[in-house]
Amino acid sequence: MLININDVSYHVEIIGDGEPVVLLHGFTGDTSTWKDLAGRLKGKYKVLLVDIVGHGLTESPAEPKRYNIELVADDLKDIMQKFAMHDAAILGYSMGGRLALTFAQKYPEMTKKLILESATPGLMQEKDRIDRRARDKQLADRILEDGIEAFVDYWANIPLFQSQKLLDASVQSEIRLQRLANNPIGLANSLLGMGTGSQPSWWNTLSRLQMPILLITGELDKKFCLIADEMKKCLLHAEWITMPRVGHAIHVESPKKFGTIVMEFLAKSDI
Repeated sequence: MLININDVSYHVEIIGDGEPVVLLHGFTGDTSTWKDLAGRLKGKYKVLLVDIVGHGLTESPAEPKRYNIELVADDLKDIMQKFAMHDAAILGYSMGGRLALTFAQKYPEMTKKLILESATPGLMQEKDRIDRRARDKQLADRILEDGIEAFVDYWANIPLFQSQKLLDASVQSEIRLQRLANNPIGLANSLLGMGTGSQPSWWNTLSRLQMPILLITGELDKKFCLIADEMKKCLLHAEWITMPRVGHAIHVESPKKFGTIVMEFLAKSDI
C-alpha cells in the first residue's frame, strides 16, 4: 500500500500477526528482497516492510536533503505509529542497518530489539566522511549520467558483491531485475542524502543502547567483520554471529540459515 508520510508517498507492506518486526532493505533494494525471511516470520510476527525513500515504489524526491538519514528515521517512526506499532524489533541490512541504528539512537523506546546485518555506525573521522561524500557524489553523478542499467551492471561487479557470483544464475538475474526497477534519481539522492559519509557517526553513543542487539556478518566480508568486532566492544548487550562462506548480503546468499538465526534471536525472549 501507499501512504503519505511527511509529504512523501511511502510503499509499505504488512503481513502476519503477532509482535511487530520491521525489515529495512539495503541500497538498491526494496521490500521484495525480504521475501524469504518475511515468509518465515509471518507465522509468528506482524512484519512491516518498507521501501526506503528513493527505492522501490516509494517516492523519490528531487531534493537530496529529504533523504537525510535522521529525517528518514522520523518517517519510520511515523509509519510505525500509523500502524499502532509502539515498539518493534528492527532489522536492517547495510544501508537499512544504518537506518535501523539511527532509529534506535533517536527512538530507543520504540526499539525492542535490534538486528544489524552488515551494518556500520558510520565513519569516526571527519576527513573520512568528507572523502566518502566526494566518492558518493561521483557515484551519484554516474547513475544520472550513464543510466540505471549501466550503474546496476557496475554495482553487481564491485568487490563487496563478488560472493554473489556463486549464486544460481536465476537468483542473480532476479537481483538485477529488482535493482533495475529503482528510480535513478532516488538512488543518486540516497547516496547524497543518507550515504555513510553524510550520516552522523554513532560510534561514541553505541554504549547508550540498552536493547538486545544482534550483529550478523558474512565470513567473506572482511571489512564488515572488522566493523562488527569493534561495535561489539562498544555495545552493552550485543551478540555477533559470523556466517561461513558468505559475503555482504547474507539474507540473499544463505536465506535459510539467516532466517534461522533471526528467528532464534527473536524467540530468546518476548519482543
